Formats: sequence, structure tokens, C-alpha cells
Amino acid sequence: MPSNADLKFMRRALFLARSRGRNVSPNPRVGAVVVKAGRIVGEGGHARYGGPHAEVIALRKAGPKAQGATLYVTLEPCSHYGKTPPCTEAILRAGVGKVVAAMQDPFPRVKGKGFQRLRQAGVAVRTGVLEREARLLNENFIFAVTYFRPRVILKAAASLDGKIATASGRSRWITSPQARRKAHELRANCDAIMVGSRTALQDNPSLTVRLPGYRREDGWPLRVVLDSKLLISPHSRLLKGKAKTVVFTSLRASYSREKALLRRGAAVFRVPLRGKMLSLKAVLRALHSLQVRSLLVEGGGEVHASFLKEGLADGVVLFLAPKILGGPGPSWVGGGGIENPNLAPYLKDVRLERAGPDFMLTGKI
Repeated sequence: MPSNADLKFMRRALFLARSRGRNVSPNPRVGAVVVKAGRIVGEGGHARYGGPHAEVIALRKAGPKAQGATLYVTLEPCSHYGKTPPCTEAILRAGVGKVVAAMQDPFPRVKGKGFQRLRQAGVAVRTGVLEREARLLNENFIFAVTYFRPRVILKAAASLDGKIATASGRSRWITSPQARRKAHELRANCDAIMVGSRTALQDNPSLTVRLPGYRREDGWPLRVVLDSKLLISPHSRLLKGKAKTVVFTSLRASYSREKALLRRGAAVFRVPLRGKMLSLKAVLRALHSLQVRSLLVEGGGEVHASFLKEGLADGVVLFLAPKILGGPGPSWVGGGGIENPNLAPYLKDVRLERAGPDFMLTGKI
């Protein structure tokens, strides 16, 4: 059983990982705390992809006091050269006597090798302290490196009867400003945001994060469009601003339209068709190659239905407004529907919270 001190300092490391790690993906969120004689002498959180890791920041702040100290870290220290040198070597140079980690890193280039390197050098290593909390913090990263595709979350804003627009197509605004702010927070925590061509053409969305003080200069989260016929206009909002755009289309789509999108800075991937839809497995493989760990699918209903039908949806975030629209307006899930309700996808770990006058329902499929 971990001691009270272990729990206290690991909670601090988890807080640092959570609060400073918004812009680190495709890397995991990591926090670290250096403790000597029961006091924190250095701490840090990984804050930027390509920037120094949490362990290095904490050790720099600790300076000479790291000699013989205990390092608490939320994830196994890396032992390979990536965008930064191995953290294990920084730990050994600092003279740390003990490392307490929440969990092993599932990334194949690390996965136990960091712990092995430390133990071989005589550093005491303990793992599994608040492991469940650490896994939840990096749920998207763990999923992606385990299953070799992004974790897919279906997101929609709907009325109580499941409509995402009226019969005439009006959708602004079904939900409240508070719910829309929550939706932007959700975007900020994902690597890519996807819509289908119908949504792109009808709504002309920008698919950007609009939050006070939000800054990310590397073009993420990516904007992703499924457009088998390349109907999207080169002058669409999806191609404006600093955010990067990736368009998936079919092998038969117009090359002149592709060139027009390329001139506007978009990346275009051609994937096979599966029936009338693009192969979602091929799309997810391509996104994984781009190091996308989490994908927020914002519709429309046919795209949501396709992910559910293919068994490629992993979670749902549904914003429900206490309104009833009725009529033949589109639902947040389209397609042919389910004949046997006993075989329908269902949610577990369901949570319901308020978002102003609306409700935010989340769950895993």
C-alpha cells in the first residue's frame, strides 16, 4: 500500500500534468515532483509538444537538492531519444535515489525500458501509485498506442427528441452559450475535429477552438473533412486561419479540385470507398500516422451512424437542450437504424452534468 506521503506527492504530480498539459499531444500529459526530507524541492509539468519533459523541468528547479531525493512522476520516464534526450539519463545525472511512478508507459519505445535502465543503475523504482487516475488522465494516448488508431468521440448538440436542426435546416442555436463553451473546451482537449461534407457545405464551420486565452500555434487540433467527391470550396472557412486542415476523399475524386485545396494549404488523402462512404478504417489509419491520438466527430448524423455501424466509436458527448423540435428534422444519428434494440450500441460509465440550462451527457460505448 502506498504511504500517505506517496499519495500526497503523486496527487501533486497529477495536478501538474493535468493543468499544464493541454498542448502536449501527441505526447502524454506528465507531471513530476522532486521531494527531499518530506519537502518539495522542484516540480514541473510537460507543457508543450517538443518542449522539455516534466522530469527535466522538476530536476532543473531542484538543482543540487535532487541528489538522493525521490522523484514522483505520473508516467514511466522515457529512455530513448525523441524530440528531447532520454529523461532516464537526466535522472541519473541528477543523482536521484528513488523514482515513484504512477504507471508504465505503453508506448513501445519505452514500455518498461525506462524502469529497467533506472534499476540497472541502482535507482529504487516503485510503480502503481494512483495508477487509475494516471490512466484516466492519458486515456486518449493509451488507447492510440494500444490499438493503433485514434480514440473516437461522437459529439452532438441536440434537442430532447434528438434533433440537430429543424425541418427547415436551422440549427443555430439549439444549445446555450454555456454548452457551446463546454464544446470548445472539448475541442481544445482533442487532436482533431471531423465533419462530413454535408455539414461542411451546409454550415460552413471553422472548426476552431474559441476560448479566451487559448493559444496553440502549431495548427492543432486538426480540422478533418470526409468529402468523397471533393465538393468543399477552396474558400471555405475550414481552410482559413492557422489551424491545419486534412481532407479525405475517394480515389475517383477530381484532381483539379484537389489541386485547388492544396493551394489553400490543405492536405488531401485518398482512401478507398466502402459502399458509398469512405473507408473509416483507412481514415483512422491515416490519422494515426499523423500522430492523432483523439478524434472528435461533430457530424452529421450519417457520419455518426457510420462510425457506430463499423464499431469504431469509443465514446459519446451529447449536449441536450430542454427543447422539443419535432417534425422530420435530422437526428444526431442517421443511417438505417437498428432493428433489434437488444443489439443496439449502449453507453457505460454515463455521466450527466449541467451546462447552463442544458445537459451534457458523456459515456463510453
